[in-house]
Amino acid sequence: MALSISRKNVLIAAIAIAFLAVMARLFYVQIIEDKYRINAENNALKYKINYPARGRILDRNGEIIVDNKIIYDLEVVPIDVQPFDTLEFCKIFDLDPEFVKERFDYYKRYRSRIGFGSVTFLKQVPGEMYDKFAEKSYMFPGFDAVVRTAREYPVNSGGNLLGYISEVDQNFLDSHEGYAMGDFAGKTGMEMAFEDRLKGEKGYEIFLRDAHNRIQEHYEDGIYDKEAVGGSDVMTTIDLHLQAYGQQLMQNKVGSVVAIEPATGEILAMVSSPGIDVSQLAEINKYYSDLINDPYKPMFNRAVQSAQPPGSVFKVVNGLIGLQEGVLTPDTKYACHAGYTFGGIRLGCHNHVSPIDMYQSLMMSCNAYYCYVLRNILDNPKYGSVGEAFDKWREYVTSFGFGTKLGTDIPYELAGNVPTREYYDRLHGKDRWKSLSVISLSIGQGELGCTPLHLANMCATVANRGYYITPHYVKYPPGEEVDSTYTTRHYTMVDPKYFPEVVKGMELAVQGGPGATARSVAIPGIIMCGKTGTAQNPHGSDHSVFMCFAPKDDPKIAVVAYVENAGFGATWAAPIASLLVEKYLNGEISSERKYLEQRMFDANLLSRVKTK
Repeated sequence: MALSISRKNVLIAAIAIAFLAVMARLFYVQIIEDKYRINAENNALKYKINYPARGRILDRNGEIIVDNKIIYDLEVVPIDVQPFDTLEFCKIFDLDPEFVKERFDYYKRYRSRIGFGSVTFLKQVPGEMYDKFAEKSYMFPGFDAVVRTAREYPVNSGGNLLGYISEVDQNFLDSHEGYAMGDFAGKTGMEMAFEDRLKGEKGYEIFLRDAHNRIQEHYEDGIYDKEAVGGSDVMTTIDLHLQAYGQQLMQNKVGSVVAIEPATGEILAMVSSPGIDVSQLAEINKYYSDLINDPYKPMFNRAVQSAQPPGSVFKVVNGLIGLQEGVLTPDTKYACHAGYTFGGIRLGCHNHVSPIDMYQSLMMSCNAYYCYVLRNILDNPKYGSVGEAFDKWREYVTSFGFGTKLGTDIPYELAGNVPTREYYDRLHGKDRWKSLSVISLSIGQGELGCTPLHLANMCATVANRGYYITPHYVKYPPGEEVDSTYTTRHYTMVDPKYFPEVVKGMELAVQGGPGATARSVAIPGIIMCGKTGTAQNPHGSDHSVFMCFAPKDDPKIAVVAYVENAGFGATWAAPIASLLVEKYLNGEISSERKYLEQRMFDANLLSRVKTK
């Protein structure tokens, strides 16, 4: 009997606890946690979304690269619309009356789905057009506007670098939290890279409807409203005026220019040409089809997405490897008789004095010299085979950043290509290939592929005498913690003691006497070190390449210019790069080089490029 009473008490207690738990939850939901009550009353509430201003993008000196302007999205609550003057409405917004009719036919067809909700009628209405509407808004009940911002650009520069924003689609929503249909997000360039910092946070106001669905006062005096939070401004490493100047030099040419501050890895300028005009960025949907179908591919950021042979600028890398491996000294001399010939293989070269040492080989860009260098590296008896020596050579090359993504903050960066031993085994048969089989690698040809950013990074590495810092274009304000990715020094496998030797050769290429390939682009008062390159192109005219840094000691800027299908490196790439250096260091172009600047401005090389 006692046991039965005990069980009864336990049952009563359990029921009481459960009841209290349910009551407590109901009290919490209905009285304390107002958000549930608000959601339950949604049919009587109207949410008005307030969109934040997107953060601005600034250059390294605080000048505005990307700003905002006020625009409006015109919204309509179809159920609230009364007969209105369609012709006057169309006059304000420059619309075809048929468009208005089609929209309202659609709203009528889906009226049950739309219900009391609002839908976007027009997007990105300019301010002056909205002002005309505001004056006569009383004539158009049911229409309202949502304030938004659109991008504007004080200087026409850097379209590909900046990127664009566009309305998100379902695929984007599936992989990104915090967005909804109608929101905009960065899709390319800096807009994409800095999306989290630029986007801000949406806010909203909650209004109460009456029994006739008319908007009344703020719900609960606005205590549940949420203010929009504007996006954060982002300071970049870009020099706005240098970027604009580089773009001007590259006008009517295909290729790219990249400028880096060697000591920090900060990208000073990155030009891809032909590129997107910034006037097209703000209305990308309007121009998208034309841009995609343009044969010169303006949406393609060649600086990080075009993997091409480096050409003769790569001789610097092979020279450094030769010094490190002990198969080359600066005094080593080789003969060149208009090229390198061995058996049935011949690799041509231009006429110059012979024999020459390593300094002269860089000064005159001798092909034969580096055929000897590469063969000595790969046929080095300290390795068991050419394949083993090649593996070591490849390790050296990749330590300069080639054949891999550099880890920058630039979207869609390509890794390029440094061929592997396995590749040549598949091509020629395992261990059946020799140093002569890959002789084209000696002058930066063959299977080598790298982006202009890779080359600029290599140039910065030489300027630093042996290390690079990952290139980047976000600049951290004083006091803000800097990502260690952008402060770590990446040393190559070549001892820093060898770099001054190739620097001397690069100095002679610009400052030297007869035979110096870049003598014509020397800058008065500045000791610039450079290396010309002419990259062979099986699909058309050769590419013009030049890399340089200045001053020689304590370099402030390293530049690579890559002009596709333009011929000799000294003809087009070298003047463009050297002018960019002079502009950055001196602020202006000297009078004796104005003719060179004008020649670059006037040149139109587009016809040299095959677009099919």
